[in-house]
Amino acid sequence: MTLLAIESSCDETSAAIIQDGRILSNIISSQWVHQQFGGVVPELSARAHLRWITGITEACFTEAGITKHDLTAIAVTYGPGLMGPLLVGVNFAKSLAYSLDIPVIPVNHIESHLYANFLDGNHPGLPFIGLIVSGGHTLIVRVDEGFIYRVLGQTRDDAAGEAFDKIAKMLGLGYPGGPQVDKLAKTGNPHFVELPRPMIHSGDFDFSFSGLKTAVKIYLNSNKELASTHINDVCASVQDAITDVLVTKTKKAAIAHGIKDIVIAGGVSANSRLRSAFNELSEKQGYRIFLPPPVLSTDNAAMVGLLAELKSANQTLQPNLELSPVPNLVI
Repeated sequence: MTLLAIESSCDETSAAIIQDGRILSNIISSQWVHQQFGGVVPELSARAHLRWITGITEACFTEAGITKHDLTAIAVTYGPGLMGPLLVGVNFAKSLAYSLDIPVIPVNHIESHLYANFLDGNHPGLPFIGLIVSGGHTLIVRVDEGFIYRVLGQTRDDAAGEAFDKIAKMLGLGYPGGPQVDKLAKTGNPHFVELPRPMIHSGDFDFSFSGLKTAVKIYLNSNKELASTHINDVCASVQDAITDVLVTKTKKAAIAHGIKDIVIAGGVSANSRLRSAFNELSEKQGYRIFLPPPVLSTDNAAMVGLLAELKSANQTLQPNLELSPVPNLVI
């Protein structure tokens, strides 16, 4: 198969060409216009996708050395995500596919993140436990053969990535805040502030990060001068608290299901402390940990195309609705 894949669920416009499991091209354009607002503005995001999607797709063909007439199908993220941005990608994919008389394969955004780990040839066995952690989603799933998923736990309020971004905003670090917190935390003391680990001993696999945000806000309001001179330490403390919860819950799920293969996916999987914590788990307790390269941790079209190709080979093209916490577009 030769697939064009389109991803436009939030604030990355991405297109990729996937051919028989190989990435021929994968272009990702991030929308920095949202920095001044401290978060993604859906209307501005949709307009930016509309402005860039054609040029990015044409660049993908050039880099891959093929033309649109070489395509056998087009894969596109149909949800979950922001409705306006999703509509841009879906309508672009449908229009191009119609002109070429080839099929459109709808892909679940959350599901595709899991398969970013399959793009380098070193992938987990089945079943495996997946932790999907990003700015909009935090959940643990069990993945079985035949693209069968069971959601074991998910956040009851904020996603881990949202907590990173909101706390970074409290600290005056700008948007997106997660990478800034990660950078500063590398030279900080993770034990500087004693912060809560919400639901770490809840007995289930669910998460909650709103209380952590509140705890940080209370600390900052009460220790403004100290926090301003120890911002690296505060970042390290925040990062350690979030990482501790994510790793502990994921490990508990793996133990409960007797599974040794663990996949980490989503934008927060690029966090250096999270990666080192899971690598420590692998070295000390024998778990096989699968982490995508940082460029494939963020939203990208390559993972969308690979999942579509795998599902086509298995004739399992129906998107998995169990992984969709919000309504999806109908294609």
